[in-house]
Amino acid sequence: MKKDLISITDYTKDEYLRIMELAAGFEKNPNRDILQGKVVASLFFEPSTRTRLSFETAISRLGGRIIGFADAGSSSVTKGETLHDTIKMVSNYADLIVMRHPLEGSARYAAEVSEVPVINAGDGANQHPTQTLLDLYSILKTQGTLDNLNIFMVGDLKYGRTVHSLLMAMSEFENPIFNFIAPEELMIPEEYKMHLREKGIRFYEHREFTDIINDADIIYMTRVQKERFSDPIEYEKVKNVYILRNKMLEKTKANMRVLHPLPRVNEIHPDVDANQKAYYFDQALNGVFTREAIIAHTMKLI
Repeated sequence: MKKDLISITDYTKDEYLRIMELAAGFEKNPNRDILQGKVVASLFFEPSTRTRLSFETAISRLGGRIIGFADAGSSSVTKGETLHDTIKMVSNYADLIVMRHPLEGSARYAAEVSEVPVINAGDGANQHPTQTLLDLYSILKTQGTLDNLNIFMVGDLKYGRTVHSLLMAMSEFENPIFNFIAPEELMIPEEYKMHLREKGIRFYEHREFTDIINDADIIYMTRVQKERFSDPIEYEKVKNVYILRNKMLEKTKANMRVLHPLPRVNEIHPDVDANQKAYYFDQALNGVFTREAIIAHTMKLI
């Protein structure tokens, strides 16, 4: 039976920990030939830099070959080909499909159609499970644990698929606390708050980005995503509502780290970059090792 990764809930807590263990091994020794003779299809119907390149780096370091496209405009979608037919065709050519698509639910649909495993590299505002696993690895590396952490999520919590996936994953660990900082238009959706209530997990909602962050173990910044707004006026109202500056970090915990799935626009000022608490570029590097681990686990190579 094939193993897909579409939602972060497709993995158990034990599998999260297994991926962390594998990622640590790949960080020590990233170049292995376990994908020798295998072909991986990289299908990006939506623009991406870090996710696509880190996946393709991971595949290359594992000795695999890559087919696919980085822009739907260069595929037969422009001729009217359906997602069903594209996936059906590509699954005849490849041993694994990595896909990003702007429509929510597209990755689950692709997995139902495909004969080979599918890894969701982001489907609309829904889920981004591989980002979450590299986020977990980054948190584990910097905090030494995934339990008893106070996590502040800032910015676009409505459309931010990385936030949704990370919340679901972290809620499997012991005693997390979530603090959500967002304008009213971009607050965390009710379904995720219901999930936390059902699990008895504490969470707090804030509108102001103030010294409350001094209690944080992790500050997870997010970009307000212009591409998710149908009304440009609504986007302009909220695009620069929260900006993290270096001086705001003066009284935060010594071990606190700032994460961001990137790309950033204005939400983290460049003066934060030199601060040892800024971890977002290291976080992006962790993506290669984590995605090597996910590929190996999905294809049952280790």
